[in-house]
Amino acid sequence: MTQAIQKTLRDSAAMRWTALLLLALAMFCSYIFMDILSPIKDLMQETRGWDSTAFGTMQGSEVFLNVFAFFLIFAGIILDKMGVRFTMVLSTAVMLIGAIIKWYAVSDTFAGSGLETWFTNNLNYIPLFDELGVSPFYAGMPASAKFAACGFMIFGCGCEMAGITVSRGIVKWFKGREMALAMGSEMALARLGVATCMIFSPFFARLGGHVSVSRSVAFGVVLMCIALIMAIVYFFMDSKLDAQTGEAEEKDDPFKISDIGQILTSSGFWLVALLCVLYYSAIFPFQKYAVNMLQCNLTLTEPAADSFWASSTVTIVQYVIMLVVAAAGFASNFQKKAGAKYGLLGLSIVALITYCYMGFMRQSAESIFAVFPLLAVLITPILGSYVDHKGKAASMLILGSLLLIACHLTFAFVLPAFKGNAVGGIAIAYLTILVLGSSFSLVPASLWPSVPKLVDAKVIGSAYALIFWIQNIGLWLFPLLIGKVLDKTNPGVTDPTQFNYTAPLVMLASLGVAALLLGLVLKAVDRKKGLGLEEPNIKE
Repeated sequence: MTQAIQKTLRDSAAMRWTALLLLALAMFCSYIFMDILSPIKDLMQETRGWDSTAFGTMQGSEVFLNVFAFFLIFAGIILDKMGVRFTMVLSTAVMLIGAIIKWYAVSDTFAGSGLETWFTNNLNYIPLFDELGVSPFYAGMPASAKFAACGFMIFGCGCEMAGITVSRGIVKWFKGREMALAMGSEMALARLGVATCMIFSPFFARLGGHVSVSRSVAFGVVLMCIALIMAIVYFFMDSKLDAQTGEAEEKDDPFKISDIGQILTSSGFWLVALLCVLYYSAIFPFQKYAVNMLQCNLTLTEPAADSFWASSTVTIVQYVIMLVVAAAGFASNFQKKAGAKYGLLGLSIVALITYCYMGFMRQSAESIFAVFPLLAVLITPILGSYVDHKGKAASMLILGSLLLIACHLTFAFVLPAFKGNAVGGIAIAYLTILVLGSSFSLVPASLWPSVPKLVDAKVIGSAYALIFWIQNIGLWLFPLLIGKVLDKTNPGVTDPTQFNYTAPLVMLASLGVAALLLGLVLKAVDRKKGLGLEEPNIKE
């Protein structure tokens, strides 16, 4: 009888990893939509008249409501009161609504409509927000960018709510088990969405020889429908777990304002939160401009129109190879036999080299940047498993900061020096992008699993919400800043492939310097106060 009670879905490795897969697939789809316009920034300028300021303002709008309407704080309260499964379905539904609005904003139907006229004539001045310089709109901003920003704000509310919900869900299913491995694996799989976006967004935009940016966004909308289905399946799976364990969902534990005070008085919490905002501000805003940065710094020659490298077939083939890289590399972490482990690892490396060769032959900036998450998929489970069994989370954050600084400075000063050298430039770009992706993998593997060590279990949702809210300040500010800095440092430049990206990249490298200093402080505080950040998650 006792054994029957103890044997639940959570006790089954297959079931808890299935739950993780459902959450990861939902985030995979959201990551694709998050950057759906990033690889076609040049097309947005050519077809919709979005300059860098308009593009950056729209991209930064994703987190506007989370920051200035404090929606993320409310999301954390909803999560603590209503539980993981309800909040997961709610967040994906909100993302889908925002995605549909954004799709309509960039569609041909919106152009010339009465709605376009209204957006052209309105939202040019927002009292107080304009005075503070934080308005999500400005006079002269294209109507399509304004309306897209509205949709992206709604999407961002759902996306960040989903982010804290997924983190809470993993804690629920994996606490006391391989939690860092689970969190690292979820983010590694979800970040394949970045590569998928970089490959398929331009593919759909240029499909059939006719440029249509709305096709790319429509692709993202379809994926958000799939994300909602994944959330619903998880809902029923999570319900069954609670029925087995007899645990009540978190809604029975009322939220109190004093809980927020308990979180905010933790110095360890603040250090982790600030590290998070610095890390993410140096990565996510960069992703939105990375393809255009490569277009400006690499010497790319389009392949002949009638060649295999210019065909739509090569896109599919390259994506399949990318999946082989990710799947083989990820699976190699879980093999107990040396032959299987190194066989899969070797297959992953060969596939990665093949993928990079195809990207070079395609002379495509978007397919070059698509390698960004691939090394992370391979090493994030390794890092997560190391944190679970050996610890050293704070030390890993310091290492990640050093890599972050090196990569952004390489993009700023080394890569431009190789312009004109087709092979050398692309080789440096590939190497730097892979290292940057691997440095980012240190965050989910070491930072997120540290949060439960810093706060009481019943306010984990609120703690994650506060961290995400602080993080969102950077995710709102830096896309906007990069766009404005680009326009200011490139006066009179109208060709979107001729921008000088040195100033924005130095700005992002400075975030890495700040993260490095905070990482050193965090390690010292952990040693002094015994927060346990350097200790393993699994006590043997």
